[in-house]
Amino acid sequence: MTAHPTAGTIAETVAALMPRAKAELAELVAFESVADEAVAPRSECEAAANWVADALRAEDFQDVALLDTPDGSQSVYGVLPGPVGAPTVLLYAHYDVQPKLDESAWITPPFELTERNGRWYGRGAADCKGGFIMHLLALRALKANGGVPVTVKVIVEGSEEQGTGGLERYAEAHPELLTADAIVIGDTGNFRVGLPTVTATLRGMTMIRVRIDTLEGNLHSGQFGGAAPDALAALIRVLDTLRAEDGSTVIDGLPADAVWEGLQYPEEDFRRDAKVLDGVGLAGSGTVADRIWARPAVTVIGIDCHPVAGATPSIPSTARAQISLRVPPGQDAAEATQLLYAHIQKRVPWNARVSFEQVGQGQAFSADVTSPAYTSMAEAMRLAYPGEEMQASGMGGSIPLCSTLAALYPKAEILLIGLSDPEAQIHAVNESVSPEELERLSVAEAHFLLNYARSKQG
Repeated sequence: MTAHPTAGTIAETVAALMPRAKAELAELVAFESVADEAVAPRSECEAAANWVADALRAEDFQDVALLDTPDGSQSVYGVLPGPVGAPTVLLYAHYDVQPKLDESAWITPPFELTERNGRWYGRGAADCKGGFIMHLLALRALKANGGVPVTVKVIVEGSEEQGTGGLERYAEAHPELLTADAIVIGDTGNFRVGLPTVTATLRGMTMIRVRIDTLEGNLHSGQFGGAAPDALAALIRVLDTLRAEDGSTVIDGLPADAVWEGLQYPEEDFRRDAKVLDGVGLAGSGTVADRIWARPAVTVIGIDCHPVAGATPSIPSTARAQISLRVPPGQDAAEATQLLYAHIQKRVPWNARVSFEQVGQGQAFSADVTSPAYTSMAEAMRLAYPGEEMQASGMGGSIPLCSTLAALYPKAEILLIGLSDPEAQIHAVNESVSPEELERLSVAEAHFLLNYARSKQG
């Protein structure tokens, strides 16, 4: 190892690597790697996994492997040995992505990285293929300036967006695989572009499908309407009970009045970030931070019934919905699932038949922001973002693996950073990443690894 490189040399190296990073991200974004064969062929995920594995091998990673996880997806693993006695840091990202949704609503093709107005657009650019590129940039910068001072493990998940728990179950069955002194989850983001942020909490989640059946088959609405029980009407009545009149989530027995004490989210900023239409009010009560970081939130993310196109004047005999419930820290996701089932079952009208299917589940997570790793990250972010201090915020989304890793490795320090700033529009059409944030966070991660190695020497 040579002398500790300066902030300038690391930053200069990352800046010089950015054209390569853009080309690589374009290659990775080109894979339609949605971990749902009903949406995209499995071959797309397999190709993305192999691309990630090849990238690790090119950086001299050892033991590179495609891990077949219990949900049928593949996670990519590799180890880059560091100096003798150095700490081990696990770097996480995922290569699977959300579906493209309405392709006609994308200004540019969803799986073609396109630069526009200073941002790079494409599905997965921020969430979370860009996170993997961020890890590569940080490691390359260190290798060009004296070497990587820690042992690095990389795990890149293949089904995070589905919430099916493949990597969690694999890690539980192979607990020695991901052991580390510190874990950097590269799947969150800065509170705002240019404001370095670590995520202190994540909401957990449960995903269910509810099906209501009322008739043996659809019936003519003129001949039978008015007396025949309508499955879609029953489903609508049930779904409406999940929210109060002000839009707050109301599920029997599930607390929904917690208060967020940390960094606040001004309502006018939220309205702009969420692109709320003029004159339309926000849902819920309390501060915006209370609503999105500290309280449960239910969303109906899909309904199956006869589509409008080709609709006939008939009474639906069956209807189905997929429901996402975000669960804040302090609430158990499994218990919340049972409360959701009971709430729905109690409110199904006309004694209609109801059935449930669990699709995914993950526990909430709270980080210890007072740990030594956070001190190392705060120092690193000062270098990457001159004049700014690292902030800690909540995040309404879920990364189920975090709670699994915290349980498996209670002594590991877990940090959450990433590229999903509010302008990124992850999970929506026209997802994008800020190349400036990719550059600065790569610099920050490189300096974090240097700082963390030094903190462990004493």
